[in-house]
Amino acid sequence: MRICTVTVRAGSKGVPGKNWRPLRGIPLFAHSLLHAAESGLFERVAVSSDAPEVLDTADRWGATDIIVRPPDLATDIAGKLPAIVHALLAVEAGAGRKSLTAVDLDATSPLRALSDIRGAVELLESSGADSVITGAEAHRSPYFNLVEEDPVTGVVALSKATATGILRRQDAPRAFDMNASIYVWRRDALVAEPRVFYPTTRLFEMPVERSHDIDSELDFDIVEWLMARKA
Repeated sequence: MRICTVTVRAGSKGVPGKNWRPLRGIPLFAHSLLHAAESGLFERVAVSSDAPEVLDTADRWGATDIIVRPPDLATDIAGKLPAIVHALLAVEAGAGRKSLTAVDLDATSPLRALSDIRGAVELLESSGADSVITGAEAHRSPYFNLVEEDPVTGVVALSKATATGILRRQDAPRAFDMNASIYVWRRDALVAEPRVFYPTTRLFEMPVERSHDIDSELDFDIVEWLMARKA
């Protein structure tokens, strides 16, 4: 059994209420629920939230399980992984059986394609990876033009220096920006040790134009324009 979660926290400091704000006529979080349902990959699609605006409408957009997110997992300092594990175990308890693959689709990443979900899941299930993340090729290379500032001296230096230096960007190892759009885990690895990176973690590459995450008013405008252009 594969289970997909979409975790939606009520609080959002950058854009209040962003997770249920309409984006091209559909609540933002609902785009991810529709993606999960339309992918045809999942026996259960769960939404976990502390927001009544989400819990009261999630089934309309494809959720099979509505999970009330506990208050201690919905604070400003609470991480996302505990909420995912909580939702996963709640769905399994209701279904009476364990899953093999767990997938989380981020509620603020509406530009992913169904092929991205299928590709990330296939990469996990066809490899020895315990997790798969998604990302796009980075605009800045830590070997070439991404720098870090020393907090004491203020001196800057390349994030990843090499003994000989790299004179051309194309000679540097490929680097990626995590886009947080899709996370895939082997269920037992996630439950035993909830984390994003394991020694076997792999990356499924997505194009930049499908990697925008909504975290500001400007992001809303950019994503809405991209969706309109694609329509």
